[in-house]
Amino acid sequence: MDTKGLLIFPKWFVTTPLELPKIGFGVRVLGDKIDSIASRDELLRKFPEDEILEKPDQVLLPGFVDAHTHLYGILAHGIPLSKAPSGFMPFLEDFWWPLVENQLDSVMINAATDWNCFQMIRSGVTSFYDCTEAPNALPGVLIKQLPVVEKWGIRGTLSFEATERISNSNGDLGLSENVDLIQLSKSKNNLVTGLMCFHTTFTCSESFIMRTFELAAENNVLTHMHCSEGHYEPQEMLKRNGLRPIEYYDQIGVLGPGMLVSQCVQIDQNEIKLLAARNAKVTHMPLSNCEVGGGIAPLPELVEAGVTVGLGSDGYITDFFEVMRGAFLIHKASHCDPRVMPANQVWHLATAGGADALGLKNVGCIKEGWQADLMLVNPKLPTPIEAHNLYDQLLLYCNANDVDTVMIAGKLRKLDGEVLNADSQALRNKVQKEADRLWKKSA
Repeated sequence: MDTKGLLIFPKWFVTTPLELPKIGFGVRVLGDKIDSIASRDELLRKFPEDEILEKPDQVLLPGFVDAHTHLYGILAHGIPLSKAPSGFMPFLEDFWWPLVENQLDSVMINAATDWNCFQMIRSGVTSFYDCTEAPNALPGVLIKQLPVVEKWGIRGTLSFEATERISNSNGDLGLSENVDLIQLSKSKNNLVTGLMCFHTTFTCSESFIMRTFELAAENNVLTHMHCSEGHYEPQEMLKRNGLRPIEYYDQIGVLGPGMLVSQCVQIDQNEIKLLAARNAKVTHMPLSNCEVGGGIAPLPELVEAGVTVGLGSDGYITDFFEVMRGAFLIHKASHCDPRVMPANQVWHLATAGGADALGLKNVGCIKEGWQADLMLVNPKLPTPIEAHNLYDQLLLYCNANDVDTVMIAGKLRKLDGEVLNADSQALRNKVQKEADRLWKKSA
């Protein structure tokens, strides 16, 4: 058993953003966990043989958790369009489905995964959940993606977004893809896991939805779906059965702690109450909701109701400081109230909130016995950082370039501003090649 640890000494130390940051504390990392938190003098006295990482001007924080992304989405950035989609459903029907998702193959997805794992580590993301929909890449797409994620040493949850929009048999292949990945990842017992996933009520039948939840229960994992990302789904559900989507899920008996529901943009107060009462988990994507014209999700209301909420990039912008800025600013504007979504609350959603939404144990805070998923931020700002303003200063004025060091499960993945064992130009060349191939296929 390894008894030699690593002592990390920053200037500022954050256990959780729900508490004020502290000065003069350090942490001891042993194996994949936080072994001890104490003053500098005490750690040096107790562990004189440990290695030391001195970062005297920096802030030690929990790593970010990107609780919802589509890693393949990078391939569509800048794709040629004859006209812009006129709304959320035209975005899907005229653009995203035919020009992107239906054209994807494993080579494209793996190139995008490789690039995004690099970018996530670069920006301080230590855990993520990825949702792949590529109906013509089945079967085997997740099994091929798995080793790409594993080599980066990042904590990941992978899934395939099963849907019956192509055919019933294609939907079955999607469900099987999730089960295969879940079982394989459990046998490996490493940082990458899986969950069950289907698309929405408007691309999946009730029997298909029920079967997804049954498979999740059999494999002891969460079930993920998109919900009410725009007006279309709630309007269609009201026409079909007089219920809004969350009300429908509650009626058929699947709304509960095993549900991870993303977007939740066009939901009403009763649906918020149901999400809270049933302890369902929600992920919020402030920037991509704007991009697709879906609207602005009721994030402050969800938080106030006590719903577990995490933040996600949605594969749109990977720099998680940008995602936090979206959650921090957009809701202030929509509520005409600068007190809405204070900085420390947004930091919580970006760390422990995301970990809780994904069901990650002992992730998202820096506490003794918890996973050593950390980042050190080196803010070079013109005004002082103090305990009362640290969360605001970092959220508003830092970005991925200010992340100096990243540790995941006790292993350094970025140090002194450089992602370790990464050739960024080679990764960029590979993803550009696959983006070009996608664009030509969809032309």
